[in-house]
Amino acid sequence: MKKIFSHPKSLRKIPTHYCAGCGHGIAHRLIAEVVDELNIREKVIGIAPVGCAVVAYDYWDFDCCESAHGRALAVATGIKRCRPEKVVFTYQGDGDLAAIGTNETIHAANRGENLTVIFINNAVYGMTGGQMAPTTLVGQKTATTPYGRKVNLHGWPLKISEILGLLKGVVYVERVSLHAPLEVLKAKSAIKQAFLNQIQNKGFSLVEILSACPTYWQMSPREALDWIKEVMIKEFPLGRIK
Repeated sequence: MKKIFSHPKSLRKIPTHYCAGCGHGIAHRLIAEVVDELNIREKVIGIAPVGCAVVAYDYWDFDCCESAHGRALAVATGIKRCRPEKVVFTYQGDGDLAAIGTNETIHAANRGENLTVIFINNAVYGMTGGQMAPTTLVGQKTATTPYGRKVNLHGWPLKISEILGLLKGVVYVERVSLHAPLEVLKAKSAIKQAFLNQIQNKGFSLVEILSACPTYWQMSPREALDWIKEVMIKEFPLGRIK
C-alpha cells in the first residue's frame, strides 16, 4: 500500500496539554513538517517565550530556547547574529508579540533581522486567564472586558501584520488561519516560505496564524472554528500582506 502518512521526526510523540480545540497543536505539527521537509532539523533553533506555548519545546524534537515574556525577538536576534548559519524562529502569541513585546517586534522587523516569526493570533491572553489582548475584537468579551471591548475605552484591535508590512526591513508577511483543512494547507505553505526566506538570507518574515481558543472564547471547538470564519476574518483578512 502507498504510504500517505508519517509522523514528523521533529515532533515528539507525547500527549498534548493544550485545551480541546486549541490551534497550537496544529501549528506545532506544521512547523515540524516544514523543518523535516527542508532538512534543517540539525540547524533550526526555536524561541518559545511565556504564553500558552511556553512549553513548545516539549513537543518539538529540535533545539529550542526559552525567553522572557515579549523578548523572543531580542533573544532570536542575539542567537542569529552569533550563529548566522542557524535557522532561528520565534513562536509567539498576540499578547507576547503585539503587546508586551511590541518594541522588540517592531525594531527587529525594522532592522530587517534575518529571522522567521510564527505569530499565533487567538485574540486573547490564553495562559494568564483570558484577558483582553491587543487583537481582541470590538465587542468581544474577555476576563477584563466582561461587557465587550469598547473602542472609546480600549482602542481598536491592533493589526500588527499590516503595521509590519509598511517597514522596509520586512520581506514577507502573510496572514493564514487554521479553521478548515484547506486553510491549514495554506498555513503550511506560508510557514515554509518564511523559513525559505531566512535560508536564502532575504530578511525578516512573519506568518500570522488565526487560531481558536475555545476555552476563553467560551465556545465549543466547532463554534470556535466557525467564529474564526464568520467573525474574526472580517477584522483580520487572510492573504499575503507583503
